[in-house]
Amino acid sequence: MVITFENTSDLLRSAEITYINMRPYYQHHGVTWQADTIKQKIASLKNIDILSDGRLIGAIRVDSDDDGYYLRDLQIVENYQNKGLGALALIEVKRLASLDGEKTLRLKVFKTSPAYQLYQRLNFIVEKEDDKFYHMVCYL
Repeated sequence: MVITFENTSDLLRSAEITYINMRPYYQHHGVTWQADTIKQKIASLKNIDILSDGRLIGAIRVDSDDDGYYLRDLQIVENYQNKGLGALALIEVKRLASLDGEKTLRLKVFKTSPAYQLYQRLNFIVEKEDDKFYHMVCYL
């Protein structure tokens, strides 16, 4: 399996990955998003496809401002989860942030998400929390 990262070629298809993966969280928290809504929200972000042997298997979305780099979304389709691909994607995001001269990488994750453990393993620490999210940071 060869994993590559490329600029997103089909924003709606990428948004559908997020919608499918996040639907249980959206339902639990009363969020009524659809793939088209997600597409509109992500259009201004840097969108990166995660490919396995040329096949779309995930999405990364990042943004930056004066306070650093932000991982806005990291999704892997279900059949490819728990194979180390999320960790590979995070390493790629850290590489991109470093190339841009950033010193921090921030994200927020639902407290109920299993991705929280992945972020901890890759040196993210909880900066603050609210009732739904951990707001995490990794110093690069």
